[in-house]
Amino acid sequence: MSENATPPSDDDSTPGNAPGLEESIRQVGAAGRQTLDSASHTLRSLRRLASADIALARSAFGRAMAWSGIAIVFGASAWLLLAATLIAFLQYIGLSLFVALLITAVTSLAITGYAVWRVSYFFHHTGMHATRRQLSRLGLFDEPGPEDPDADVKVPDKETP
Repeated sequence: MSENATPPSDDDSTPGNAPGLEESIRQVGAAGRQTLDSASHTLRSLRRLASADIALARSAFGRAMAWSGIAIVFGASAWLLLAATLIAFLQYIGLSLFVALLITAVTSLAITGYAVWRVSYFFHHTGMHATRRQLSRLGLFDEPGPEDPDADVKVPDKETP
C-alpha cells in the first residue's frame, strides 16, 4: 500500500450503517430514472441541434444556388465579351471573320469538352463504390449477380470519360 492511502475504517463495514435492501433498490431505481431522464434530455437537445443545422443548411443551399445563378450569368456574359474581343483582335491582326470565329468556337468547344470530361469523372465518384464494397462484405448490400434482372447493365470504367 502507498503511504497516502487511508486504511478502511471499521465504521464503514458495520452492518448497522448500510441501508436496507429496499432502500438500495429505491436508490438504484432513482439513479436509473435520473439516467433515463438525462439521456432523454440529451437526445432532445441533439434533435433540436440537428433540426436547426438542417434548417441552416437548407437556407444556405438556397442562397448558394441563387449566387451560383448570378455567377453563371455574369461568367457567361464575360466569356461572350472576351470571345468578341478575341474575334476583333484576330481580325485586327489580319485574319478573316470566318477564321476568327472558327478559332474562338474551337477554343470554346475544347474547354467545354474538357469540362464535360471532368464532370463525368467526378460524377463517377458519387457512386459510393467503397461503401458498397464494405456493405457487400457485411452482407447488407449485395452487388447485382447473374440472376438479377439488371445484371447486364454496364457501368462505365475509369478509362471511359
